[in-house]
Amino acid sequence: MTSTETPTITQVSELLAQHGYYVAATADALQVRDVETGITFRAVLQGNILYMTVTLTTLPSAAVTPEMMHKMLDAGNGISTSAFQLYDAGQGHSAITLNNFCTLQDMGPEDHDDILSLASYLMADLVAARDLLEPPAAS
Repeated sequence: MTSTETPTITQVSELLAQHGYYVAATADALQVRDVETGITFRAVLQGNILYMTVTLTTLPSAAVTPEMMHKMLDAGNGISTSAFQLYDAGQGHSAITLNNFCTLQDMGPEDHDDILSLASYLMADLVAARDLLEPPAAS
């Protein structure tokens, strides 16, 4: 892959595929699956900013409690590189996602490292986020 003036989603797709991810293009995004874990996340390129998002869970909106929100927003929660977002999933449900992004320049070696790191950080934060959002075990 050669350096170009403006990064394209095709270049991102090719890079991820070359590094062992299964990638499927949709009309406006990439569906990316980590073949080792089976976890799927979404990648979108807007201008030169690449966003990656993974849905952690969808639950009744009433289940998103202040306690849960506090866990998600706590600076010491172990989620060091990504951020939570809530989306209306319809029919009284909310989707909780974990999101991260990077700014691309010319799809040179630095951008390759940034894209692969972004995917890696999202996967690492996913593990911590799932543990964080797990309901406490019944005693």
